[in-house]
Amino acid sequence: MNKSLNLFMVAGERSGDVYGAEFATALQARLPEIKIFGCGGDAMRKAGVDTTVDLRDFAMVGIAEVITALPRARRTFNLLLEEVERRKPGLAVLIDSPSLNLRLAKRLKRKKIRIVYFVSPQIWAWKKWRIKHIKARVDKMLCLFDFEEAIYKKAGIPVEFVGNPLLELVHPNLSRQEFFAQAGLDVDTPTVALLPGSREREVFYNLPAMLDAATRLALTRKIQFVIPVAPSLDPQWLESRLQKYYVGRAAVRTVTNATYDALLHSDVAVVASGTATIEAALCERPMVVVYRVSPITFLLGRFMVDVPFYSMVNLLAGKPVVKELIQGDFTAPAVAAQLEYLLDHPEAREEMVKEFRALKPRLGPGGAIQRAADGVIREMQPPQTSFQHG
Repeated sequence: MNKSLNLFMVAGERSGDVYGAEFATALQARLPEIKIFGCGGDAMRKAGVDTTVDLRDFAMVGIAEVITALPRARRTFNLLLEEVERRKPGLAVLIDSPSLNLRLAKRLKRKKIRIVYFVSPQIWAWKKWRIKHIKARVDKMLCLFDFEEAIYKKAGIPVEFVGNPLLELVHPNLSRQEFFAQAGLDVDTPTVALLPGSREREVFYNLPAMLDAATRLALTRKIQFVIPVAPSLDPQWLESRLQKYYVGRAAVRTVTNATYDALLHSDVAVVASGTATIEAALCERPMVVVYRVSPITFLLGRFMVDVPFYSMVNLLAGKPVVKELIQGDFTAPAVAAQLEYLLDHPEAREEMVKEFRALKPRLGPGGAIQRAADGVIREMQPPQTSFQHG
């Protein structure tokens, strides 16, 4: 096989899987003969990527949680390298997941495989020493946020700001009436969307307090709740967590394949910090941002983080646009109080939406995946050598 048309692609979590699927589709449209293999999930498989391993084998949250999952992850890591050795790709596209992908990049560099990295590690927030590894291992960085480009240029790393793919990906599939009918909810009752995270460990830490807050809110007002199930989660497992944790009387429904519909058609949301905060902002949904990890993970992590905010919405704005309730501050009474304030103060919701709209241009002009695909193809082409004939 033509080595240059054999591409290795790795996504280690849900958002990366979605980007990888879009990436693969765009590359296949430009190069129909391209063969893409690597690590991903359902989205990448549907897009025609031969996933040698599933991203769930690398799914970890926090420092303490990683320890128990290491043996499985190490086996999966070695399987990927064996497949690389067998197929000998000309280029690797590594998507986000720096703990996995920067290690992979080191091994791939030894094999003289060129590397394009899509979705910059958050070196501006923590683990700033990683930029040295990136410079040694990555041939081209494709970043999603405008301020990242200057960081890499200053470090002498080839970089291109392509913009954020969520500008195209975040859109509803259902009308308001269709969504409420499908979810089994009352279209006229105030609705809160609960997004506890895309991994089981995140749900374990975030969902109980969310549901406790739901119980408290339902004591004093007519209200209902909807939980969009992340594609990386088993809906039945999430339903079992709901049955275990929720004791209130208000309706709480789960929906699948409808995250953006849930965000767009709810009144307010409680969102676990991460990509979902940008998704909620693009849906112009007023929100409270929450997050919790194990105590030891938080204790170790707080000495590494060097940013004034946790959520990307606040980081981009440079100010507290949304309320952040992190670790010890993330309690059911605090969540309930913030939701009550937003529900009872339309002017506060309107101000938040105004701030979200102001952030949108910071995510680029659109077409991020197409520009990223063009960038990858340029890296796949061998350098032109000119010969002078006598």
